[in-house]
Amino acid sequence: MNAKYDLKGQTAIVTGGGKGIGRAIALGLAESGAAVVVAGRTLEPLEAVAAEIRAKGSKAMVVQTDLVDSAQVEALAAKTVEAFGRIDILVNNAARSFLRSLMDLREDGWDKVFDTNVKAVWLLSRAVARTMMARKSGTIINITTVGAEKAELGMAAYGCSKAALKMLTRCMAREWAPFGIRVNAVGPGLTRTDFSKPLWSNPEMEKHIGAALPLGRIAEPEEMAPAVLFLASEGARYMTGHTIYVDGGALTM
Repeated sequence: MNAKYDLKGQTAIVTGGGKGIGRAIALGLAESGAAVVVAGRTLEPLEAVAAEIRAKGSKAMVVQTDLVDSAQVEALAAKTVEAFGRIDILVNNAARSFLRSLMDLREDGWDKVFDTNVKAVWLLSRAVARTMMARKSGTIINITTVGAEKAELGMAAYGCSKAALKMLTRCMAREWAPFGIRVNAVGPGLTRTDFSKPLWSNPEMEKHIGAALPLGRIAEPEEMAPAVLFLASEGARYMTGHTIYVDGGALTM
């Protein structure tokens, strides 16, 4: 699957790379030849993914990072350059959400969602972009969601934050194109991860949700990686500011 995406000699950072979609992306980048830095708050799953990558003969490093802490974010970029000499690819995958109605969601809950899903992306992208600007090359890929386009009950803060991320993607693409940096996004539909488990863990609910989608099922995490690999590759060298939705047809409904 990944043979056409040659990323040998490149270095990638994947936030939230310890599980779910982030894990699948980290493994896909490694299989395509990139050295991968997995970052996030919880150390154990990050180390498990790094070990899995190394077992397959690729390079990996773990940097435990609170992505809403600007000092830790700057340290993540610096440690990556120190270890591998460069940053070619950044995948902003880490996200946060609460399944709450607008009436029930607390103010601090709203702030936590936006801090992780928007502010943290801006902080890390800016830190990484400085190193990319020096080389006049690099690609940033933000993981958004179909909820950026389609209102979902109980997911208002998440959807609004990802809609903001879509615009941030376009703004970064516009500002940083003269420096050789491409910025795009991938928008998954409902995917079988721990993050979305409340929506699919009941077999009857999963069946109902899947039946409502044009392709008849929810996605697996591995099905998100190819879009990221494409955007990271030379095949997408004339693409910037766009979002690719991998959603089983959800947005056609």
